[in-house]
Amino acid sequence: MAPNDPKPGGGFFASIASTITNFGSVMSKSVNGLMGYEGLEVINPEGSTEDAEEEASRGRWKQEDRDGYWKMMQKYIGSDVTSMVTLPVIIFEPMTMLQKMAELMEYSHLLDMADKTEDSYIRMVYASSWAISVYYAYQRTWKPFNPILGETYEMTNHNGINFIAEQVCHHPPMSAGHAENEHFAYDCTSKLKTKFLGNSIDVYPVGRTRVTLKRDGVVLDLVPPLTKVHNLIFGRTWVDSPGEMVMTNLTTGDKVVLYFQPCGWFGSGRYEVDGYVYSSAEEPKILMTGKWNGSLSYQPCDAEGEPLPGTELKQVWKVAEAPKNDKYQYTHFAHKINSFDTAPKKLLSSDSRLRPDRYTLEMGDMSKSGFEKSSLEERQRAEKRNREEKGQRFVPKWFDETEEVTPTPWGDLEVYQFNGKYSVHRAAADDNSEDNTDVKLTQFNPWQFQDLSA
Repeated sequence: MAPNDPKPGGGFFASIASTITNFGSVMSKSVNGLMGYEGLEVINPEGSTEDAEEEASRGRWKQEDRDGYWKMMQKYIGSDVTSMVTLPVIIFEPMTMLQKMAELMEYSHLLDMADKTEDSYIRMVYASSWAISVYYAYQRTWKPFNPILGETYEMTNHNGINFIAEQVCHHPPMSAGHAENEHFAYDCTSKLKTKFLGNSIDVYPVGRTRVTLKRDGVVLDLVPPLTKVHNLIFGRTWVDSPGEMVMTNLTTGDKVVLYFQPCGWFGSGRYEVDGYVYSSAEEPKILMTGKWNGSLSYQPCDAEGEPLPGTELKQVWKVAEAPKNDKYQYTHFAHKINSFDTAPKKLLSSDSRLRPDRYTLEMGDMSKSGFEKSSLEERQRAEKRNREEKGQRFVPKWFDETEEVTPTPWGDLEVYQFNGKYSVHRAAADDNSEDNTDVKLTQFNPWQFQDLSA
């Protein structure tokens, strides 16, 4: 954002700067009355003034589970716990991080519209709305499964898209994804980084997301804000993503800067997103406003960021209706992602849908899910030992590691690129229409070495 340009929170947007940055004694309370938990914060997103101990007793944890988990986790305060801690399945949802990547495709029609329009600024409105749209799904507080090295996720039968994601590295955990239809190509390398803070965790989206719009060859780059998960152990868990999202048109220099308001006193500012589309000369052209859990609208503006006379706000995106009382707060699209309705013919045996721990959790058998999760993790450790003994390194199938290392606000990232082999594989599999194998019976197999006991 240019130094002299209008900033979200002033002018057209309601000013709440005096409250959104101050949680104070109302929003945030220390659990000092509970033995062994002195100093831990419990933050109520609704900002009520009820006692901290009463609020701390809420959430999905039983008292004995909460105590045990806290004793295990307190030694990790200040650490990156992305893959160093074995967590109980009670906090998991029946979905993996690779499937979570695919949730970005729910409103992919917005990228189609960005490709079709001839207005370069409206193009940025559509594309940035697509980037915002996934946050409604990301507010779920259940943890997805970490993918096994070599695990994949495929999706078809949605807006003409072929989607493939692969776990390309285990330490640190890294995933790569590619999606494509007639209007756009999406490429992402993701390396999550976390910081455990006791009763909360910061999640840093170390990654690179690029979208190529095919008609004009325009390339868009996305930098999202970090995410904060509050009340991990005490209280009702909730998610916030305060800060800036920046989408840049690398072809023209236009950009969008959208500011996610942090949750303030009595819930003020929560969900709110405000910002502008800027020209390559850093002049505001279109203002955008809305809530990431509801809808976004836009309106042409002047050089001061004020709405142009004779114009009005137009809605560009609205969240789809979600199922009522869903156990995991899934959207209808999340259920499609988990189903085999979006699976292609001859599904790869490494696909996330086939994971026994994920499937048994989906079926409600938490005990068996925990057993299967431990078995997969032990098999993965055996694979690592075998690789080290043989002096080998893991090589992904569908993505190649490049020599490019790109900086991000939270650290450097090694970039993986789609190698095109999946497109060849998928075309050949789709041509073989005589194979009527029930893909649900396929055994999960992401393994490099097939002679190890499970």
